[in-house]
Amino acid sequence: MDGILLFEQSLNGLQFGLMLFLLAAGLTLVFGIMDMINLAHGSLYMVGAYLIATVAAATDSFWLGLGAGVAGAALFGVLLEVSILRRLYERDHLSQVLGTFAILLMCNETVRLIWGAQPITLNPPASLSGPVELVSGFFYPAYRLFIIGVGLAVALFLYVLITRTRVGMQVRAGAANREMALAMGSNVTRLFTAVFAVGAALCAIAGGMLGPLLAVQVGMGESILILAFVVIVIGGIGSIRGAFLGAMLVGVVDTAGRTLVPMVFDSLLSAEAASSAGPAVASILIYMLMATVLFFKPRGLFPTHG
Repeated sequence: MDGILLFEQSLNGLQFGLMLFLLAAGLTLVFGIMDMINLAHGSLYMVGAYLIATVAAATDSFWLGLGAGVAGAALFGVLLEVSILRRLYERDHLSQVLGTFAILLMCNETVRLIWGAQPITLNPPASLSGPVELVSGFFYPAYRLFIIGVGLAVALFLYVLITRTRVGMQVRAGAANREMALAMGSNVTRLFTAVFAVGAALCAIAGGMLGPLLAVQVGMGESILILAFVVIVIGGIGSIRGAFLGAMLVGVVDTAGRTLVPMVFDSLLSAEAASSAGPAVASILIYMLMATVLFFKPRGLFPTHG
């Protein structure tokens, strides 16, 4: 393994981790403030990706598709929160799991009814379709660099929003002690709706960014939702800082593991054994990471609840 490969895998891990952060940020706020397990969070990611791909195809503009898709997903999130999810806040976690899982299934079938069962295409903007030479002899896709830039910009925006604004103060208060925030007069209903809208918009941004790299298809939110839950468990429920660090760890470990672990097994085992053992071990690395973190920090790296 040379330095170029290590650098490339580090960039891939950073890009994947930042997209996981966009998903996990909204999920951890909903879980931390509302004390609600929302399995429908991945459906917002899927709906956002479909809306972006549809508008981009109709207007032949990725940027118009991204703006319209993010706005549409945020509106869909608000309607979902006001009409259905608000009735689940006071229910136990089992009711929330069953209710939001039903929403997930309904969203999958609705998307299949509207767009069909086959994946649809979302192309990156033409201006970002080529490679960029970062160092002598090393080229990296411009679109992946754009994803990294968008992820870092959104992370900075969320940091300023959470730590430097009155709304952020209310969000942090709600995540740390919901009952005290209520007693201090926070408009919890409006806060919950705003948090859910922001979470839906972040999901749509992630869907729009990853759409050209992955297939825009029915059920695309389920697998990435599992990783988002792993991120918030590692980082600490309700913590934006924890979600960011957890996403970076999961992104780097998952990306590097899928490249480096098979290489290690190739050098130690026969080709047949390495071909089966390498991918299997690489796929469980993030869960080993989660188990290790929880062994030493049972409430995650940066828990907000007292």
